[in-house]
Amino acid sequence: MFSKTPYQHALETKANQRNVPLYLAGLLSHLDRKNAEQVAALVDVERLVMQAFIGTAPWDHRPLIAVLVGQVVERLGEPDGIIAFDPSSFPKRGTHSVGVKRQWCSHRGKVDNCQVGVFMGYVSRHDHALLDFRLSLPQDWARDAQQRQACHVPPEVQYHTRHEQCLEMLDLWGDQVPHGWVTGDDELGRHTRFREELRQRGERYVLGVPCTTTIRDLEAPVPAYHGRGRRPKAPRGNRRVSGDNRSAPLGGHT
Repeated sequence: MFSKTPYQHALETKANQRNVPLYLAGLLSHLDRKNAEQVAALVDVERLVMQAFIGTAPWDHRPLIAVLVGQVVERLGEPDGIIAFDPSSFPKRGTHSVGVKRQWCSHRGKVDNCQVGVFMGYVSRHDHALLDFRLSLPQDWARDAQQRQACHVPPEVQYHTRHEQCLEMLDLWGDQVPHGWVTGDDELGRHTRFREELRQRGERYVLGVPCTTTIRDLEAPVPAYHGRGRRPKAPRGNRRVSGDNRSAPLGGHT
């Protein structure tokens, strides 16, 4: 069980030190709809206070993440632990939530109206826990000044691919978090550049890839070179799996 005291100390203002526990109490409660109005009624504060805290009040969550990472490392860290990256979706009905649009919604297995978050988790023999996260802000959202202003998107928040967000979190915490492997699904594994970036960082990885991914057989004999043009390379083939599976694991290391 993680202690809440270090998290309260990481908050810069007394208002945030008061409001964060109240908001968490609402999120962890029995409420059917955990919106600002119902949370405020539950914890007995003015609705506008909770709405302002959730929607517009400026406060930095990064010190809280630093505390969380330190606790995870202390209690769960092992040299052969696993850093797991996972882009996950949140179905939405409206159009005003930050980053919401019609896009692939893994939660529903189809293109639908949703937000997407990119999450960095940690797994060891002891347990598993969240380490860090990013909101995936679509490119058209990042370029829309009117939408950004209406939803209070900070100027420093710009468009980044989900692969770039994963690498950003890995570079930020990878040296502090003991691990032997990096894992992810085929949204990450299908991109050659992402796998190459992991190899350049000396990371061992196991990533999902589509079952039709073309790979090179490094154990196959290289065709003879006849002295003209580029030297031939080992032949390629499709990485296929049996049954109805649509992806297969692909591992690598330097």
